[in-house]
Amino acid sequence: MRRLRTITLLLTLLILPIVGGWAVLAQDKPIVAVVTPYLAQPGTQFMVEAFKAAGEAKGWTVNVIDTAGDVAAVISRIEDEVTQKVDAIVINVDPAQVAAGLQTAKDANIPVFGLDAGSDPLLVTNVTSNGYAMAAETSTYVIDRINGKGNVVMFVFDAYPPVQKRGIIADAIFANNPDIKILDRITPDVTDGGIADSRAKMEAVLAANPKPGSISAVWAAWDQPALGALQAIKDAGRENEGIVVVGIDANPQALDAIAAKGNFEASIAQDFNGMGSTVADLVEKYLSGEKITQSVSYVPTKLVTASNVAEFITK
Repeated sequence: MRRLRTITLLLTLLILPIVGGWAVLAQDKPIVAVVTPYLAQPGTQFMVEAFKAAGEAKGWTVNVIDTAGDVAAVISRIEDEVTQKVDAIVINVDPAQVAAGLQTAKDANIPVFGLDAGSDPLLVTNVTSNGYAMAAETSTYVIDRINGKGNVVMFVFDAYPPVQKRGIIADAIFANNPDIKILDRITPDVTDGGIADSRAKMEAVLAANPKPGSISAVWAAWDQPALGALQAIKDAGRENEGIVVVGIDANPQALDAIAAKGNFEASIAQDFNGMGSTVADLVEKYLSGEKITQSVSYVPTKLVTASNVAEFITK
């Protein structure tokens, strides 16, 4: 009997460290939350999916929280994740609009990363595309296509920093061409992604400017408004007036429209997968103790037109 007890004790002493090691390993797997109000946007979907895939490949648990257009709700959801004691939080929203939530995370020593968000001292870093460069390229494309003169309709969204900066650059470039007039600067409702309201607002612009040639181009800070404007132009039977439409993101619908060689002529391909995976790599480095010194990291982009659209559709 005494011998049995001794064997049992020895086995217990051998097994406990192993079980304990398993428990530590289980606890060491990070839990990361992604919070955004913009999951209805294709670009955001691609980035978040890429981040989730990269995180899960690293053995993390990745929780995605969509507040469905409600920016204010992002604050409470960040606070919820802090309460849950996640290891890191990733946001896709203007950090200035959710500062209270970011401060709560900082106070709890939980790092927050930007995924195509904006720069902020409360973020470890932000990974994005160079919005200034993208806007310069697409607005210059419009100017060249309409020979530096004509009426241009702009679709912007100043509430979101990565898109807001595109509008600022386009404003400046168009203003530098005295023969170009901004017919309207429209901020669409993006609750459903932006296509429907952009179509409705473009219909109103077309109705107010019925003369052929009265609208030379539509510059959109992202693809959804450009697609809505394109639908309005087609519905009005004005697709043969030569109205040039450009966007930014090169989402699948935009690529198909460009390939059709109609009014939608150009967009900018952002590396959404690259943004998502880059944030995941930076989170991993930070959690392993590495210091992140760069406040913003840019991923490359490329202008897409009918001449090269095939290479993007086949990807």
